[in-house]
Amino acid sequence: MLENQKDLFNLPDDITYLNCSYMSPMLKSVAEVGVRCLYGKDDPTSVKPEDFFKNTSALRSEFARLINADKEQDCAIIPSVSYGLANVAKNLKAGKGDNIVIAGEQFPSNVYAWKELENERGITLKLVAPPHIQEGRGKAWNELLLESIDSNTKMVATGHVHWTDGTRFDLKAIRERADEVGAILVIDGTQSIGALPFDVKEFKPDAVVAAGYKWLMGPYASGIAYYGEYFQNGSPIENNWMNRLHSEDFRNLINYQDEYQPGSIRYEVGESANFIQTPMLTRAIRQINEWGPQNIQAYCKKLTAPYLKELMEMGVQIEDEAYRGEHLFGLRLPKHMDMETVRLKFESNKIFVSIRGNSIRIAPHLYNGTEDFQRLLNSFKN
Repeated sequence: MLENQKDLFNLPDDITYLNCSYMSPMLKSVAEVGVRCLYGKDDPTSVKPEDFFKNTSALRSEFARLINADKEQDCAIIPSVSYGLANVAKNLKAGKGDNIVIAGEQFPSNVYAWKELENERGITLKLVAPPHIQEGRGKAWNELLLESIDSNTKMVATGHVHWTDGTRFDLKAIRERADEVGAILVIDGTQSIGALPFDVKEFKPDAVVAAGYKWLMGPYASGIAYYGEYFQNGSPIENNWMNRLHSEDFRNLINYQDEYQPGSIRYEVGESANFIQTPMLTRAIRQINEWGPQNIQAYCKKLTAPYLKELMEMGVQIEDEAYRGEHLFGLRLPKHMDMETVRLKFESNKIFVSIRGNSIRIAPHLYNGTEDFQRLLNSFKN
């Protein structure tokens, strides 16, 4: 069992930070890499041609290890979720009369990409709203999602957990249903990968995208994706020199190439070697691999269990354990509690969470301890 890791971070001692789903704090080791790389350009002769490709290979390798991909070439460095999903949208084989199924109230990046396909190709976007029930909400939502997939469905796009309240989706069941109708499965792993175990061999997604600045513990404007067989011969949204075959040979770059680098590298953003952010995200994911997402889940479960029990006894609604993450969950207030009153108590006690819709989103990590959840609990009591 992992112990508290707060000493690896620079979080202020006088705050309770339960908001990793908003933005992770910086690991000291990642900040050190960033500072070192920032000053690396003082001497540009220190940057060798091979460094462009060592940087990217190291990041892809760590992410492939994290999601159990066969090889680093299955992965691609992206600047954002919207960039990664734009590659999906460009290569989706679908048209008028087809539909895309997504869970309702998703993060806008996982909606706007598909709404454009509605406008451009006449594809129908089916948003599956959460049911307005208290008991069994997660289970019922999963059932509604499966029921919405039909013979005209060409893609199902969802998160592993919902970004607003941590509702967990049964990706194996969704994969099985998608296979029955010949649809692909696209996962936004931003709110799960890094804290919740994710195995591409188990879930068999066709594409996975993840922003780097939340549970992957990296800097903002960095991310990474996985593209499966469906996308292996696709067309990327941009054409840059590094994603072309033999680009490692600087002397022959004027011998233009029609072919791309192997696997998913064709989908990488230009300047993916980013000599500051790419090494920082690499170091962050390496730390996550050392911890193990399964151990992060176990730590969060042990830490939160007694406090969640007390909150539920007070009437606060929390999703069934089988249908939520231990690292991310929503608190829905009973009628006798006022959201604005609770919010002001959080503010005065320096408790940092996110309020998303009618849910108070709680997102702990290894830097949190019992004192953090005691302060949270006290804010509901006093």
